[in-house]
Amino acid sequence: MGILNVTPDSFSDGGCFADRDSAIAQGIKMLKEGADIIDVGGESSRPGAAEVNVEEEINRVVPVVEKLFRETGAVISVDTVKAKVAGLALEAGACIVNDVSAITRDPDMIDVVSRFKAGVVLMHMIGTPATMQTDPRYDNVVSEVSNYLNERVDDLAAAGLDRATLAIDPGIGFGKTVEHNLSLLASLDVLADTGQPVVVGVSRKSFIGRITGSPVDQRLPGSLAALAVCIMNGANILRVHDVKESKQAAQIAAALAQQRN
Repeated sequence: MGILNVTPDSFSDGGCFADRDSAIAQGIKMLKEGADIIDVGGESSRPGAAEVNVEEEINRVVPVVEKLFRETGAVISVDTVKAKVAGLALEAGACIVNDVSAITRDPDMIDVVSRFKAGVVLMHMIGTPATMQTDPRYDNVVSEVSNYLNERVDDLAAAGLDRATLAIDPGIGFGKTVEHNLSLLASLDVLADTGQPVVVGVSRKSFIGRITGSPVDQRLPGSLAALAVCIMNGANILRVHDVKESKQAAQIAAALAQQRN
């Protein structure tokens, strides 16, 4: 899953693809490099990020989704917690909603997803991006995150969504310390054992910088190492900035994981 942030303030590439033409060019580049999904987001979810009003998010996201889909026919996900944004993006050609709130922020999201029969990525997060890194605490982060995501899947299935359309994401860096992140990655098989597809985003994240001392633009080696561990531990979809390099690392890790099985 290639990350396409059409924002001015995302932690890694904010402002790089904020206009439609540069965003489309980047989306096409990632597809050529082997991305299976392009994830378009118009609101930063970095720690401390402020909310974007719905009209601004629509203006950022929908034209990019519409043109990218028209030109490439790509599988596109929209990274949003707002039902109105999701609905318009799905109309424009997206087929997946990547909701960092696990469909808890906007009560209308269930109806939108159901109407379009869209896939959904349900992510675990404490609080909101503005508050999530304020002293996050767990008794057992692996079991608490796993139980939460299982409950969300059960609740949404009870609300009429098809379980087969729901993927889960432990939310690396979203209300977690470095130790929490490492525990989740090392025990990702617990999530994989639920039977739902597992999505993980480790690309360029701050835990890599904390461990290695590397600035955000020099975290590719650490990102690839973490990505390989994710695949060995059962991840199905990796959300990445550097598609070409990540694809190769993923292919090797997947081949090794298959041998182990």
